[in-house]
Amino acid sequence: MPISSEATEAEHAPEISGDWLKHGRMARCAWLVLGLSLVAVGFVGIFVPLLPTTDFMLLALPCFARSSPRLEAWLLNHPRFGPSLRAWRRERAVPRHAKIAACVGMALGFGLFWLHVHPRPPVTTAIGAFMLFWAFWIIRRPEPKGEPETEPEARP
Repeated sequence: MPISSEATEAEHAPEISGDWLKHGRMARCAWLVLGLSLVAVGFVGIFVPLLPTTDFMLLALPCFARSSPRLEAWLLNHPRFGPSLRAWRRERAVPRHAKIAACVGMALGFGLFWLHVHPRPPVTTAIGAFMLFWAFWIIRRPEPKGEPETEPEARP
C-alpha cells in the first residue's frame, strides 16, 4: 500500500516541544533569515567602529548550519573571516590580534562612555567590572595552533 504524503507528514510532524526549531521548511527559513541578518549586522561592523564583525559571523555560522550548508561553507572558506571562524569552531581559539583589538576596543568604548555620559560611580564600577570580566575571558581563550593541512573543506 503506497504511503501518502499526508501520512508521511503526520508521522514526521514536529512535536509542540522544541523540535520545530530543528525540522521543517519554516524552521530552515527562520534560521536562514536570522543568519543573513547577523551577516548584515557584521557587514555594517566593518564600517562602524566598535561593532564587532567576527562575533556576528560566529553567531551566523550555526544558523547557516541549520539552514544553508552552502552559506556555511562560504563563511568558513571566506578569505577574511574563514580562518578565525574555523579556529573558533575547531579549538575555541581567538587569534592574538583579535584579543588585542577586543581589549583596546572595550577600553576605548569604556573611556568614551565615561567621558560623554559622566555616570555615577556605581554605574561606572558595574560597567567597568562587566567589561573587565569579558576582557579577561577573551584573553584566557587559547590562540589558534594554525590551520591543519588535512582539514576537510566545508561542503557547499
